[in-house]
Amino acid sequence: MRTALLQSSGRPGNVAENLKVLDAAAARAAAAGAALLVTSELFLTGYAIGDDIGRLAEPADGDAADAVADTAGRHGLAVAYGYPERDGDTVYNSVQLVGADGTRLANYRKTHLFGCFERDHFTPADRTVVQAELGGLTVGLMICYDVEFPENVRAHALAGTDLLLVPTAQMHPFQFVAESLVPVRAFENQMYIAYVNRVGQEGDLEFVGLSTLAAPDGVVRARAGRTEELVVGDADPVLLAASRENNPYLRDRRPGLYGSLV
Repeated sequence: MRTALLQSSGRPGNVAENLKVLDAAAARAAAAGAALLVTSELFLTGYAIGDDIGRLAEPADGDAADAVADTAGRHGLAVAYGYPERDGDTVYNSVQLVGADGTRLANYRKTHLFGCFERDHFTPADRTVVQAELGGLTVGLMICYDVEFPENVRAHALAGTDLLLVPTAQMHPFQFVAESLVPVRAFENQMYIAYVNRVGQEGDLEFVGLSTLAAPDGVVRARAGRTEELVVGDADPVLLAASRENNPYLRDRRPGLYGSLV
């Protein structure tokens, strides 16, 4: 499945403009043959926007969700996008996957919040594995800091995730996550991982870009630089099956030895 990674911070604080950026990117991704477009963390609103997070948060079926569904349907590709989700008085840091026909397929709420800003503005969720079927692959959802916990990704591997989508807001000086950790996670769990970052300065934060599509053999199939960019790579089920056949990690596990982890 050809997958497009939209490395962009959009226009922080301006949902309408970010929807336009998303629509333009969807057109480019579709023209490149992509069946799936993935954005960065909190793409619809911006990340470092303070209390505006709560003001701009919308339900999973809100107006912005309808606009994204329209974009997906018009361009004929699935879209996974980051946004602040309001559920009553509670706000979550979420990612939603919309199918190529505009149907909402899955919604994931971030389980591991990073730093004081996120803990002040969001509630952590408790459901680790959220999946949907797309293009013959089992697609899983996760957000940024979540992927840095090996237990999280292993839970997806054991649940059969083939392609893990990880919208992120990875900042300086933690670029080693994109450069090294994500390819290792893909290898040790035998899956594709699409790790899609913000880029440039936003408030006091400098986002490092380096969006990555890592394959189950540990090889990076697509990598962005440090500017706004759309990169495309393939999640190949044939390579995935061959890699899983040759790599014994999941077969050689001894769960009875790991009780102390929990």
